[in-house]
Amino acid sequence: MILQGKVALVTGGASGIGRATAIAFSAAGAKVVFSGIRDVEGKETAALVRETITQCRQREQ
Repeated sequence: MILQGKVALVTGGASGIGRATAIAFSAAGAKVVFSGIRDVEGKETAALVRETITQCRQREQ
């Protein structure tokens, strides 16, 4: 994982390009912190990031 041990800060992470960036950084191994003004979409992004982490861990085993 290319970003293992790194922290990514993503603004506008609740939707669109920001969401895609948060997911991509997570898939690359970074710990992701994101912000956004849309509460519901932000919760969806958080769930997607967690899902990505789980999938990556399962692939490693």
